Amino acid sequence: MLKYELIPEQLIYEGLVGKESFFEPELVDKEVIYLAHDKKYTDDLLNLTLDPKMVRRIGFPMPESLVARERYLIDGTIKASLEAMKSGVSFNTAGGTHHAGRDFGEGFCLLNDQAVAAAYLYHEGLAKKILIIDLDVHQGNGTAHIFEDHPDIITFSIHGEKNFPFKKEKSHYDIPLHDGIEDEEYLSILEDRLPKLFDEVEPDFVYFQSGVDVLATDKLGKFQLSMEGCRKRDAVVFQYCKKFKVPVEVSMGGGYSVHIKDIVNAHVNTYRTAIDIYDL
Repeated sequence: MLKYELIPEQLIYEGLVGKESFFEPELVDKEVIYLAHDKKYTDDLLNLTLDPKMVRRIGFPMPESLVARERYLIDGTIKASLEAMKSGVSFNTAGGTHHAGRDFGEGFCLLNDQAVAAAYLYHEGLAKKILIIDLDVHQGNGTAHIFEDHPDIITFSIHGEKNFPFKKEKSHYDIPLHDGIEDEEYLSILEDRLPKLFDEVEPDFVYFQSGVDVLATDKLGKFQLSMEGCRKRDAVVFQYCKKFKVPVEVSMGGGYSVHIKDIVNAHVNTYRTAIDIYDL
């Protein structure tokens, strides 16, 4: 998508970051992918031998370049996670591929970058309790599927009750919301739930899927959040991560507004908000 090229360009143009703030990911090893995804599914994907039914479920053809992109996404999120442990917060300028489950891809998601990164941190002993906060308008069904029985990698999703995916998985914590919800009600729910969630889970690392398809301008979302409401949503997450002294990695997630400028501005707001809160 064009937004993944425009986001870093806009960040540099506005002077929010310099070129030295970016790092380039590498192709993640398949053994790392196995930490969150089924071996057969992973091997079939990497070998371009997926069943045609699975290819249709994902939503587009599987050229080698697209599969490689997913592997770069995962490494980018892992590297961002390690950086967040140093600075408090770090970003993948793409990612948030939360519809990919343990043994399936779906909704244009082949592999789940934050799920693999979380499994990697846990496997390496770098984090003992991980919280995944998914505020995309669509449920993080793939992430929920991967960690449904995991006691220490906890999934939390606020999403549209009647939006895709129409078959929801069970997160550790789900808050399905009605179509047309606006800023005040949405933010009230988030403000009420997040501190309780931090107290209950006591995470030592957070993943934040910051999809901007919650905007009223979004073609696929059914919420009515304003640009400022979306920014305040991000601020709430960062403020609690900072308050509880928990590092956070952010992946961009969805955004499908009619005008590309609305998508890019909303995503850049997430960066701007983190920079302000963390005094970066």
